[in-house]
Amino acid sequence: MKYKWFLFIALCLLFSGCAVNPVTGKKELALMQVSTEQEVALGSKSYAQALQQMGGIYPDQQLNDYIDRVGQRLALKSHRPELKYQFKVVNDSSPNAFALPGGFIAITRGLLLNLENEAQLAAVLGHEIGHVTARHSVQEMQRSKLLSGTVSLIGALTGETEYGPLLTQASSITANLLSKKYSREQEFEADRLGINYMAHSNYAVGGAVQLQQVFVDKLSSGQNNDFISGLFSTHPVSAARLAENQRIVREQYTAYNSRMGLIHGDYVQHIASLIKTKAAYRSYDQGKELEAQGKYDQAVASYHKAVQLAPDHGFLLTSLGMAYLRNEDIVPARRYFLKAIQLDNDYFQSHLGLGYIYLQKKRYADATSQLEASLALYPTLQGTFLLGEAEAGQGHVAKARQLYQAVYSADSGSQLGQAAAERLKAL
Repeated sequence: MKYKWFLFIALCLLFSGCAVNPVTGKKELALMQVSTEQEVALGSKSYAQALQQMGGIYPDQQLNDYIDRVGQRLALKSHRPELKYQFKVVNDSSPNAFALPGGFIAITRGLLLNLENEAQLAAVLGHEIGHVTARHSVQEMQRSKLLSGTVSLIGALTGETEYGPLLTQASSITANLLSKKYSREQEFEADRLGINYMAHSNYAVGGAVQLQQVFVDKLSSGQNNDFISGLFSTHPVSAARLAENQRIVREQYTAYNSRMGLIHGDYVQHIASLIKTKAAYRSYDQGKELEAQGKYDQAVASYHKAVQLAPDHGFLLTSLGMAYLRNEDIVPARRYFLKAIQLDNDYFQSHLGLGYIYLQKKRYADATSQLEASLALYPTLQGTFLLGEAEAGQGHVAKARQLYQAVYSADSGSQLGQAAAERLKAL
C-alpha cells in the first residue's frame, strides 16, 4: 500500500500534477493542469460556435429566459455555483443537450418537445450541470493527446484579431467536444449530481426517474432514429441507469420526493412557440431528407411550406435560400437571405450565402462585409476561402494571401485546400 502511494505521488510530480475534482474533493492524476480560467475560455469559445453549428439560438427570447431560469436555479445549488452558467435553446430538431467546460449548456428544440413537465427539464439540465461540476469534458481532454494544443490554442485566440488557421482549428475543437461520448461512470455520476441539485432546488426528484423512463422507452421502441443520432450517441442510455436513478431516489431522497409534488409549472405554455412551429420544422426536416435524395424540386416545395408556416423564422428562410443557391438560382436565394438577415442578424449561414452571391456579382466590398460577419459568428474554411476571393477582387493581395494560406494550412488535401494553393501560386 505504501509503495502504491509513493508511486502515485511520483506520477503526479512526473506529469503536471494532480487535479482536484470539485465534486469529490479528491486529487486525480492529470497529464496537464487546466485552470478554471482556461476551462471557461475553452467553453466560451466553443459555445458560440456550437450554437451556430446547430442552427443558432431558437428565436423566442421568453423561452430562452425560462430555460435559463430553471438552469440557474439548479446551478446555484451545484458544487460550482461561482461559474457564470449560460443556458440556451438551439434550433435543432434532434433531441439533444450538451454541456461545455465552464458552464455553457444548451438544449435542443427537439428535446424540449419530448419533455412533459418542468421536473423532467430540471433533470436534463441538472445532469448537464453535473458534467460541468465534475469536469468530465476536461477529464477526457486530460487523457487525450490533444490537450496541450487545445489549451495553447485557446490562449492564442484571446489575442487573435485576424481570420486565420487558429480560428479554423477552433471549429474542429468545438466539433470534437460536441461529439465526445461520456463513459458509463461519468453518466452515472452526472445523474447522481443532477438528482442532488434537483432536490436542493425544490424539484421532485421523481422527474429524473421519469426522464430516464422516457429515454428507455424511446430506445426500446426501435423507432426513434432522432434520439439515436442525437442524445443517445453521446449520452448512453440503459435500463441500468434507470434502475440506479430509482435506487438513488428511493434510498437517499424519499423525504424530498414525498414532500414535493412534481413541479409542472406552466411548462406547456412556455414551449407554446415550439408547439406552434412544430409543423413548420417537420416540413423543413422533410426538405432536408428530400434534398439529400436528390429530389430538388420536392425539397424546395417542402422548404417553402415551412416558411409559409413560420414566416418570421430566419433559419427557415436561410435554408430555403441555400436550397436555391445550391441549384445556382441566385435571384430568389438573395431575396430569402436578405429577409433572413432582417429577422435574425446572428446566424452565420445567412451571411455566408449572401456573401457568395455578392462575390458572383463582383460586388467585392459587399461580399467582404457579409463574409466577415459570417466568420465572426462561425469560422469555416469555406467562408475563409470566399473572403480571400473577395479581398483578391479588391486588389488586397497580402490579405488574400493570408486567407488562402490559412485554408491550405488547415486542410491542404481537400478540394478547397488545393484551390487555395492554386490561388497562392497565382498571386
